[in-house]
Amino acid sequence: MPPPPAFRFEALLVGDRWEPDVRMEVDAAGRIASLSPGSPDAACEQVCGWTVPGVPNLHSHAFQRALAGLAEADGPDSFWSWREVMYRLAALPGPDEVEAIALQLYVELLKAGFTCVGEFHYLHHPPGGGRYADPAEMSRRIVRAAEKAGIGLVHMPVVYENAGLGGEPLTGSQRRFRLDLDEALRIRADLADVCGGAGCGLGLALHSVRAVRPATFRRIFENPCAAGSPMHIHVAEQEREVRECLAQRGARPVQWLLDHAPVDQGWCLVHATHMTGAEAAAVAARGAVVGLCPTTEANLGDGLFPLGALVRAGGRFGIGTDSHVSRSPVEELRLLDYGQRLAARARSVPRTGPDRTRNGALAGAGGALLAHAWENGCRALAWDGGTVAVGRRADLAVLDAGHPALAGRRGHAVLDSWVFSGTESPVRDVMVAGDWVVRDRRHMCEEGAARGYAAAVDGLIQPGGR
Repeated sequence: MPPPPAFRFEALLVGDRWEPDVRMEVDAAGRIASLSPGSPDAACEQVCGWTVPGVPNLHSHAFQRALAGLAEADGPDSFWSWREVMYRLAALPGPDEVEAIALQLYVELLKAGFTCVGEFHYLHHPPGGGRYADPAEMSRRIVRAAEKAGIGLVHMPVVYENAGLGGEPLTGSQRRFRLDLDEALRIRADLADVCGGAGCGLGLALHSVRAVRPATFRRIFENPCAAGSPMHIHVAEQEREVRECLAQRGARPVQWLLDHAPVDQGWCLVHATHMTGAEAAAVAARGAVVGLCPTTEANLGDGLFPLGALVRAGGRFGIGTDSHVSRSPVEELRLLDYGQRLAARARSVPRTGPDRTRNGALAGAGGALLAHAWENGCRALAWDGGTVAVGRRADLAVLDAGHPALAGRRGHAVLDSWVFSGTESPVRDVMVAGDWVVRDRRHMCEEGAARGYAAAVDGLIQPGGR
């Protein structure tokens, strides 16, 4: 057997410290087999720069990458009118187009420093309705795109039953989303053959309180097979959603969910924008992660999440890119932090819970935000990454120390400058499960992915050609 791959990192973030000259071996499963700081070994591959864990993206709708920038002219003026534009796009792509769009997205995510993605997948059926011979057809295309790109994937088939809290039937392109709990569990089981390896995990998602029947939430309580780890749900993204839930169910969406679902540390509450302080404390007590997608939430005019209330209660949050108006982890974190500063009219915004003290490389604002994204994104996805330690996945991003954003930086200023020093990315190389998928800012298949994406999107936006 050949010896395991070995690398010597000039500066590697181990815990909360920059360790110099670290020799790392990676086993056949893509996990860190050994770490030797201060190693004199120059025979293995030398990696220059500041190396950090890859960032987990806990919330993605891959097909919406094709919509970015197309819903801005003359409105729409609200989330609900934007949703109609999104539905028109959702009515069009078939399996080939979805795979091409997802591949382009995953290449972009990797180049920005994301190394795994949670796919909240609800595009299940053919355009115009009906069913594929293989109910998992569209899911398999997402898995195939992730394999081609080399990104880690946690795939979550989404239960989607109603058009609203009153049980209204699905109409138009929403019929493509229709999936009950049994069907979602079957798709999850059908994907076990392709998602059983180290690079792909499986979970389950419920689209939202408004789109899933109360009886389905009861079944999750009663049926251990329905419990997914992870289990994700959209909740309380819009004020109208809160008002309607109060009128129909007698409780706000987050409180209703806590009362009617077994929310625990395996759950991720996506957006939760309009959460009260009491709800934030209750979510924190359950150990659930709040999934924040600041660029999408800003694009849709959702509002600002009450981050201070959550972190003061010891709550957990991670980040996702949702509709992919941005594909950068630091842009998500920067906007999250700046929104809080604007709301508070102060630069002192709570960033850690009462029992958490950040030191060393994580002492600044950027490091604290990244620490949440690494730890809680992995928690929400049941993904064994987010930190450099023996036995954990070798998912890493290398920051170019010579990039203007990082010139002369040391200590916590490295991560602070990555997050808060503009939009040009210093990410130079990216490793997933011990394999380089981005080298010198170039992804291994970016040209082919871009051509396939252009052809797919051109066909969707301008059916029948020019």
